Amino acid sequence: MMASFFSYFGGGATAKRNNASKEAIVKLRQQLEMLRKREIHTEKQMLEQDVIARKNVTTNKTVARAALKRKKVLEQNLITTQQHINTLEQQMNAVETANLNLETVKVMKEASDAMKGMNKRIGINDIDETMEEIREGMQLNKEISEAISSVNTVDPNEEDELEEMLADMEQKALDDKIISAPSVPVTAHGQAVQPVAARPQEEDEEEELRKLQAEMAM
Repeated sequence: MMASFFSYFGGGATAKRNNASKEAIVKLRQQLEMLRKREIHTEKQMLEQDVIARKNVTTNKTVARAALKRKKVLEQNLITTQQHINTLEQQMNAVETANLNLETVKVMKEASDAMKGMNKRIGINDIDETMEEIREGMQLNKEISEAISSVNTVDPNEEDELEEMLADMEQKALDDKIISAPSVPVTAHGQAVQPVAARPQEEDEEEELRKLQAEMAM
């Protein structure tokens, strides 16, 4: 049974699997490099659109608004690119770990072959000892498989910490928005002037323009 198990890792099949895993790792690294370059380029484009919006916020709101729209599209592209990078990094780690496991089992096969050679030179009294060595080899293989299955597990404490950081950032952003919001005008009788209702998209764009004007006035 052991011979049947280890035959999977022998001969030319092993070389083909090794080449396949190495090619997969190379392709993953190439794709990661391309995505990281795209990430940097997208961030540069976002900065350019932000500069255009700030430059035209007081002189040409149409141009400023168009720049803000392009910046929002670029933000979504950046998020998608970063998600792809994260996925490929995890996959590359998994392939590298699997390749390491394959090499480990290959060494175990060589050890098993060596044991077969020794078995030919031992007597009946040494059989129990040899079988124990084989069982130890099988146990080691099981432990390796279990170790591989536990790779890249997410620490619950780390997830909680990330959620807490995101909550803090969100709260800070809300606080900054409240502080920078313009005061509500009042009438001569002390009543707040009600703003005229506008479409949601136009409100967002006008809010962005007001923020830029406030920053440039500082």
